[in-house]
Amino acid sequence: MNSQNEHKPYAGREDTDQKPALDRSVSMVEVTGFEARHYDVLMNLITGGTYPWFIRRVVRDMSIRPDDDILIFGSGTGRNACLMRRYLHAEGSILGLDIGDEMLTQARKRCRGRSNVTFEKLRIDEPLPYSEAFDKVFMAFVMHGFVQEDRERIIDNAFAALRPGGEFLILDYAECEPTESSWLVRKVFQMECPLATDFVRRDFQRILSAHGFEHFDVHLYYLGHVRLLSACRPPA
Repeated sequence: MNSQNEHKPYAGREDTDQKPALDRSVSMVEVTGFEARHYDVLMNLITGGTYPWFIRRVVRDMSIRPDDDILIFGSGTGRNACLMRRYLHAEGSILGLDIGDEMLTQARKRCRGRSNVTFEKLRIDEPLPYSEAFDKVFMAFVMHGFVQEDRERIIDNAFAALRPGGEFLILDYAECEPTESSWLVRKVFQMECPLATDFVRRDFQRILSAHGFEHFDVHLYYLGHVRLLSACRPPA
């Protein structure tokens, strides 16, 4: 695992930014039923039991300050929110957004008793009622599940929600060309929706720059296949 400031786009990647967006019908971003009820267990199994250690490392790498106000896009079962809460004092807060009733029920149960951790049912790809209200916006393995048009809306929502100098942190697959990767990586993307392949072929630092973000930082995990990309809204 490492942090890197210099951005080196994947040289062999096909530039997909000008291609038409894939159909939303192929998206797997909305998790329901058995998968929603057992999401944390499934993540542990898929990662060979390493996910709890991995996500704790990610939260440490976020450099959370005790008084941070954090907005989570796609808060899921509340696992990440509870981990972040450990770094906050009473002055800090966490608001998680999700659209899945099963996920929201789990999150509220998991974080009950923590008055500064709340959850709301809102879509992150539609206009949100937040303006310069948060120090950090975080999302984990959510961005790749949207078509590019909706990703752009999500980026705009994050920018609007952040205070000047705030950070947008995207934990997701790292930029690559899946067809030229190892058999294991190819297998992962065969099981994922086509939107994930579209996602890793795009230069998100360039895309975020076009939406006003600056000062990028990168932490890599799982042999460089997973990335925590952070970008700042410029100071006032």
